Amino acid sequence: MTVRRSGIRVAAGAYMALIFLFLYLPIGVLVAYSFNASRLQAVWTGFTLDWYRELFDDFAIWAATSNSLVVGVVSAVVSTVIGTMAAFALHRYSFRGKGAFEAFLQLPIVIPEIVMGVALLAFYVLIEMPLGLHTVTIAHIAFNISFVTVVVRARLYSFDFTLEEAAMDLGANRWQTFFRITLPLIAPGVAAGFLIALTLSLDDFIIAFFTAGAGSTTLPMQVYSMMRFGVTPKVNALSTLILLVVVTIAAVAQFIVQGRNGKQVPEEE
Repeated sequence: MTVRRSGIRVAAGAYMALIFLFLYLPIGVLVAYSFNASRLQAVWTGFTLDWYRELFDDFAIWAATSNSLVVGVVSAVVSTVIGTMAAFALHRYSFRGKGAFEAFLQLPIVIPEIVMGVALLAFYVLIEMPLGLHTVTIAHIAFNISFVTVVVRARLYSFDFTLEEAAMDLGANRWQTFFRITLPLIAPGVAAGFLIALTLSLDDFIIAFFTAGAGSTTLPMQVYSMMRFGVTPKVNALSTLILLVVVTIAAVAQFIVQGRNGKQVPEEE
């Protein structure tokens, strides 16, 4: 029995190692070849930082990055506010047409992006709205609201609403109860919804491709235009920097969460 358990553990460990290798080996290769002196991806000719220097000197990339950040942050903030209110309305209240409202709200999650992009473009043409960053932002808000609503509503299922009743019994009004009791307790769900909306916005290409105008190129669109002429180490360098930023943010967030959890644990006397 002991030998059998040891064999299962070894097999499970090997299986997990293969999964991680499959997931992270391509990323490791991408990072390594961002330092490759050769323009060809299949040949390693030496170590260099020239591609990072070219990247920092490329105005088009940083203009596209700026556009993506503006669109991402604005759309994430607006969709988080609207999505949180929609989650509260769906979770706490019953009203006529609630089922239809919920179905239409979740429709952008299942609609193919190309269909939504074409539909939004047709809508902008119909109302004669010129394309630009504002149209991309509106489009991202339109599909991000659904994701935020689903995430925040999942958090509300575990929320004890008797805490709100207790706060109001002690003299707090509805706004004080919301900002001092409800919002802090559902903050992880709201933060998760915001981060998902921000990530989806920064990563979106198809919808932005249909709704962007002249001078409103986002980072995914810029990367696509660069890759049409072949994948150069400069694209690898850009991907490496993005990966570094994401890993740094995740590490800082994990450190903050662990610090808060440590403070909440009472010290033993």
